[in-house]
Amino acid sequence: MRKLDDIASAILEYHPAAEVDVIFDAYFYSAKAHRNQSRKSGEAYFSHPVEVAWNLTRLRMDEKSVAAGLLHDTIEDTLATKEEIVERFGEEVCQLVDGVTKISKMQFSSKEESQAENYRKMILAMSKDIRVVLIKLADRAHNIQTLESLSEASRYRIARETLDIYAPIAHRLGIGWIKNELENGCLPHIAPEECRIIREKMERGREFRTIYVEKVCLIIEDELKEADIEGSIKGRTKQDYSIYKKMIEQNISFEEVYDLIGIRILTSSLKDCYAVLGLIHSLWKPIPGRFKDYIAMPKPNQYQSLHTTVIGPEGERVEVQIRTQAMHRICEEGIAAHWQYKEKTGPHYGDSSDSRLNWVRHLIENQKDIKNPKDFLNAFKVDLFSNEVYAFTPAGEVLALPRGSTPLDFAYAVHTDIGNHCELAKVNGKFVALRHKLRNGDQVEITTSKESSPSREWLSFVKTPKAKGQITHFINAHERERSFRLGREMLENAVRGYGMDPSLLINEQHMSEVLQGAGVMNLEGLYLGMGIGKISPLQIVQKLVPNEVLETRKGEEGSQVKLKEIASFKSTGSSIRVKCFNDDIHLRIGKCCNPVPGEPITGYITRARGVTVHHMDCPCVSDLGGESERLVVVEWEDEGQKDFEVRIHIVAEDKPGQLAEITQVVAGCNTNITRANIKQGANKRAYFDFLIEISDLAQLDETLSAISAIEGVIHVERIKANAGSAHRG
Repeated sequence: MRKLDDIASAILEYHPAAEVDVIFDAYFYSAKAHRNQSRKSGEAYFSHPVEVAWNLTRLRMDEKSVAAGLLHDTIEDTLATKEEIVERFGEEVCQLVDGVTKISKMQFSSKEESQAENYRKMILAMSKDIRVVLIKLADRAHNIQTLESLSEASRYRIARETLDIYAPIAHRLGIGWIKNELENGCLPHIAPEECRIIREKMERGREFRTIYVEKVCLIIEDELKEADIEGSIKGRTKQDYSIYKKMIEQNISFEEVYDLIGIRILTSSLKDCYAVLGLIHSLWKPIPGRFKDYIAMPKPNQYQSLHTTVIGPEGERVEVQIRTQAMHRICEEGIAAHWQYKEKTGPHYGDSSDSRLNWVRHLIENQKDIKNPKDFLNAFKVDLFSNEVYAFTPAGEVLALPRGSTPLDFAYAVHTDIGNHCELAKVNGKFVALRHKLRNGDQVEITTSKESSPSREWLSFVKTPKAKGQITHFINAHERERSFRLGREMLENAVRGYGMDPSLLINEQHMSEVLQGAGVMNLEGLYLGMGIGKISPLQIVQKLVPNEVLETRKGEEGSQVKLKEIASFKSTGSSIRVKCFNDDIHLRIGKCCNPVPGEPITGYITRARGVTVHHMDCPCVSDLGGESERLVVVEWEDEGQKDFEVRIHIVAEDKPGQLAEITQVVAGCNTNITRANIKQGANKRAYFDFLIEISDLAQLDETLSAISAIEGVIHVERIKANAGSAHRG
């Protein structure tokens, strides 16, 4: 276990003005609070907060953060209270401890809604004080090293959660050593057999790689001396988890992972980085497509380095990374490398100018427009796991976007108004479609127009959470306004239909009881409910208009109470009932799936058009995503026999008498063919498209089964318009 003096000495080395008394006090307070506790491994529990504090010194944290690391489990796991922590260590330390405690209580494997809420809390914690999440990362880094004493199920759960959440956050914050420790520490618990094989094979080739790396380093060292360039050279091997990930993603064996050997060269200046790159490429042949300049175009977490892969001595592939000492410090320490310590004010955390936290700010900015948990989770994961593409504005500014982004994503990244009014896009001087996928180095120019506005189609191809959130927000606001206008017109027209003046009847003061009965707060809510078909104008008017006027029009109005006939059905008599809605709500059958009586159905409130009825398995219903709250329960009502039109498609052998046999079988099922289209195809195939009349689903199933039993019939299916699935016989 680390000693108190080790921790104090470490912090004083990088922050000489640190007031270490608070660390000494926190050390003894934590030791006393945890004195009778043990970890699952049998170790004294106090060893854990001490290791967390040591990890925080590796992150170059200030004294209050290190003190909070020593105290981070006291509120949750001991008799210590927040009031005691505030009194003894101050409000700032207590807030850090409390923030870490709240994150520790989150269960990321729970239901979608709870999981989304936990992510939101973590993002807010990062935005308020990034130190809270850094302490949690230091805590998790030590916990991952001590998983062996837990059950197999617990080890897997914690390792999975770490790889899904904490390792990507460490990567986003640019903390390379924590990311590597978390990933490599989790591998034995999520893929024990694969991990064993990787480590065994790495061990077998260790001697060869050690000798080979020394040889390559000596060659480079001689070249640097001859060119009079100062630089340190270090060999490295690929991380276990990186090997595993590459094997899984590319579906290759260990033997097919060629870039196991790496060389890192640290120089003293930016100019020397490019000079060294030239030397390396003059020594060994570079592999095309494997050069990346992260110095000119840094990653969003401010990582900078030159990457190239060459064919080194003996034909071995060698990955070479070249960067300055300052760049290397940022790569390893991440956000901590930017914190400046001043004698009086101490370190500055989460400065608004620090671009490393931009992704956090973007998520906070956008989350107000992302209401659905599934959408929020996707947005969070896109921001964590995005594989970036770098595009340029006409002025030369670089924007980092997730791979697969389009000019529309680019437009929204520049400014929301530019995205909302995007009309045309040029990439590298040529006009492209708005759905065009951007590539590294593309220069993008956006043309806007006041007449242009987002359409629902845009949601099918934009990639970034910001673009999706802003487009959805715009469309919902636009449709809300349209529904409001439509609802107001419907109510006013209904009142005029009774010969009354709408201005005399329609006002909140006069309608307070009516609004309450309709379950809305005000006229705006009433209009919106009518506009989307959720509230019946007729029933509202009947409560507003005097009884004597109603009596005069009773006969005429009575006919309007029944369900409107569904245009898709040829005959009358059958209907669909919508539960919890008024009887005269407008209904229509979805043309995408054309459900027939007996099939499972659901209703979808269509803005300004009432309720559309879909088959339960219709792809349109599956794609609703964040709008599932607009689904309503609908059911068939039997009101006598009637016929429904259904289209069927038959593939059969092209032989004499085939059509006659099919039509006879259809007639034998009491099914009528109203339209037929017959085509001859290749390979002696015939194709029949029939429009048939059936009374219910049972008759349709009987007809399809009978047709499929005919000799020579290869395939029969019901065509559900544009739906993705078909009923096969």
